[in-house]
Amino acid sequence: MMDFIKSLRHPLHCEHCEGISEVEIPRHHPSYEITQRCNLDCIFCYSRVAKVEPGYYGDLRPKAITISQFGEPLVAGESEVIRIAKTLREIFGNVRLDLQTNGVLLTEKICREFDIVMISLDAGSREGYLRITKRDFFDRVVENIRMSSGITYTAVRTVFLPGVNDAELKGIAEIAGCAEELFLQPVSLYSENRELLERIDVERAESIGEFLKTAEMLSELAEVRIPGCFIFNLKRALKTFTLEEVMLFHRNAFAEKPRIEREWRFRV
Repeated sequence: MMDFIKSLRHPLHCEHCEGISEVEIPRHHPSYEITQRCNLDCIFCYSRVAKVEPGYYGDLRPKAITISQFGEPLVAGESEVIRIAKTLREIFGNVRLDLQTNGVLLTEKICREFDIVMISLDAGSREGYLRITKRDFFDRVVENIRMSSGITYTAVRTVFLPGVNDAELKGIAEIAGCAEELFLQPVSLYSENRELLERIDVERAESIGEFLKTAEMLSELAEVRIPGCFIFNLKRALKTFTLEEVMLFHRNAFAEKPRIEREWRFRV
């Protein structure tokens, strides 16, 4: 396990995020929020429990901008997403643009506008996808992962949901083999997500050892990355505690209603 931890790399998306530095209260890099609407109904979604105004959030000298952290941006339409991406480049110049999407409505034209395309996939089968998202788009998303991987830097973004998607993870990793990385994330739990709370194994969701063992297992099938802030704090903990002790640690998976801490600036 220690060799695996030493080899861990953070997702390219984490570059320029304060979470991988010594900043005491780190902030994510800027985002542009398009809409909170979505064409899926995922059981773990946090967008449904928050209210976010469309527009740009963050400092005015960004190195990277994410579109977007809430909702599914592509339901706004291909032309609108491309217009916003081009406008942000006109305003900020040589800035990295990251797209966060469920991949259902992804097109080649959209892929060509972004430096990183992160596609959410939390099941490795059509049946599992239907259980988690309540929609039957699995085959389309898998095809769009392959399409995107041939055009731009592509990350398959997966939330580890113990008790819900354990049996799906190897299938996801096999699909992600064509992408640059499999971005594995621990789940955040909200009191409003009743369906998820009834199904998830909270003990395992909060276990540091369980998450690391899962990441190591999947690394045999794909280029696994875990959040940069997780790696940063993990390595800091290992300066004080042994690996055996750290593997027994638990995090608090329960979170307050999500909100954007960065300042709202403008809407294009």
